[in-house]
Amino acid sequence: MTQKQNEAPSLTPFPRRNHLTLLRRERRARRNRRLLGIALGAGIALSGTAAIAATLPPEATRAVAAPTYDAQAAAVAQATLDRAQDAIEDAHEEVDTSQLESEVEELSDYDEMPAVVIRGETLETEQLAQDVLAETAALEQEDAEAAAQAEEERAAAEAAAAANTPEGAQATAERLASETYGWGSDQFGCLVSLWNKESGWNYQASNASSGAYGIPQSLPGDKMATVADDWATNATTQVTWGLDYISRAYGTPCAAWAHSQSVNWY
Repeated sequence: MTQKQNEAPSLTPFPRRNHLTLLRRERRARRNRRLLGIALGAGIALSGTAAIAATLPPEATRAVAAPTYDAQAAAVAQATLDRAQDAIEDAHEEVDTSQLESEVEELSDYDEMPAVVIRGETLETEQLAQDVLAETAALEQEDAEAAAQAEEERAAAEAAAAANTPEGAQATAERLASETYGWGSDQFGCLVSLWNKESGWNYQASNASSGAYGIPQSLPGDKMATVADDWATNATTQVTWGLDYISRAYGTPCAAWAHSQSVNWY
């Protein structure tokens, strides 16, 4: 074997600078020829082409020229590209836009396509864009609803925290005393004095020796569960129970306060 035979064959560097562009053009040309063949076989008249016979002699070999540039189809394609690009840019972060992006890349070469291909690519791109828009809208609606619910929960938590302060508990007691029992400011003054002595209006106040709990110093604390299960953590529940207890046991807050001053409990 000669030295020349031992030499490796000289290979053309790959890919060449324009190799991908050439591949892309060839792929597009094959696709266009296929779609043109389908259109011609179905008897579709393409804009800008000469009339083509319904059947061709088997012995004839003919080259069908691509249709001339269709300005209207191109304008629709460009408008669709603009909408599709907007849909991609505005898409929700969870929406997969890869298929639409691929279609946009295909349609962006509409100026090199026959009219029938432009129309087909335009329809497909428009449908994909609408799908992206619809999915984005649905996800954004879900986000908005979740944000609204979170805001409601935050507001409720803040309101509950405010109601659990001594000032908040007193405001609740004054309102309930008036609305539910018809007690005025004189009775409310007695109530303030009574529960100042018992708990300082602290919903977490606990008497280690007796086991009394909460603002009204319910003994035991779980008696307040007759109002709600959150009796240990909700000042409004405690106030509601305490007012009912005073009404049933003494009639009025001032009567309960007088008893407390006399015997040091109520």
